Amino acid sequence: MRFGFLVGLAVELTFGPSSAESSIQHNGVEQSNVMSFVEDRGRLLVSPRCKLPPEAVIFGRSQAMQALREKLQKAAATSVPVHISGESGTGKEILCNLLHHWSPWKDGPFVKVTCPAIPSTLLESELFGYEEGSFTGAYGTKPGRVEMAHRGTLFLDEIAELDLALQAKLLHLLQDGQFSRIGGQEDRRVEVRIVSATSRELKKEVAAGAFRQDLLYRINVICMHLPPLRERRGDIPELVSHFLAFYSAAFKTPPRPVPGLLTRLLENYDWPGNIRQLENLIKRYVILGSEEAICCDLVTQSPAPACPGFPSCGPTSLATVIQEAAPDFEREFILKALEAHHWNRKRAARTLGISYRALLYKIRQTGLKARVNP
Repeated sequence: MRFGFLVGLAVELTFGPSSAESSIQHNGVEQSNVMSFVEDRGRLLVSPRCKLPPEAVIFGRSQAMQALREKLQKAAATSVPVHISGESGTGKEILCNLLHHWSPWKDGPFVKVTCPAIPSTLLESELFGYEEGSFTGAYGTKPGRVEMAHRGTLFLDEIAELDLALQAKLLHLLQDGQFSRIGGQEDRRVEVRIVSATSRELKKEVAAGAFRQDLLYRINVICMHLPPLRERRGDIPELVSHFLAFYSAAFKTPPRPVPGLLTRLLENYDWPGNIRQLENLIKRYVILGSEEAICCDLVTQSPAPACPGFPSCGPTSLATVIQEAAPDFEREFILKALEAHHWNRKRAARTLGISYRALLYKIRQTGLKARVNP
């Protein structure tokens, strides 16, 4: 396999940066056991031997993730296109790296293209390359990302951002395994597995006329959906332990165990930013060494309690239900704020946005007075 036109870069993954062994410095210093590739303004990530988190951390214990692991293992043995969907921060890039690592082409290149990061006017030349003189400023021949991924994996992150003209050219590549550079007179053939990912619903994009239906069928041979973190709360303790150990080592600080109360707050939170948000919170916890540094986020953005059960018979007044549920909601929310601040009432009052006197009144009113520390 020849990739003589490529020189090095470093890669960083969602679950933490790669190890020094598997990275290449930007100044061109060669590292052992790592292939070297071109890095252009941070848009290309290539790492055939990147360090992944343990599989127990990636997949956890939830039934949905275990089923996803089995599906991924079967897909890895083939060269068919794979599409990964899921909310932002759920770990789609990690899954794509693992797919590459398990495949027969694991020693080949892994090329990532973040589609929204490249202006649409430049994306075609970045993907497919160009010939000398094909447009103003094309003073030489430049291979594209597709060629760089020959006998490896091309990862198109946020593929929904591609415009329709570029989607047509990508469709040709998927159908025939061929493409042409801008200004080229002949087609070039490559062997590459294309993995795409998006946080959008592509069927809605097709209905809106923003995404080609025939391209959706091509990239969707095997579809995998990553569930949001709020649907796999049982995996949060394992993720917390991983990030705690990883960043304690990275920042050379003694590991500080997460208290049980804080763990419960983490498990009950809704995580709109998913695993990426959890990672950043634990990173902050390691650096600042304070539970208070993250408790405020977990309390002030705490999810609403579950809706009361709907009565099986008889008319229901919404106003009555709300009136009956309000005291329990208020009591639970105040309790969480107090516990998050170790029953420091002044800090809890600031978090709740009420006066200290008002909080004392609420504590007495909701029956929490006996639990207040002396």
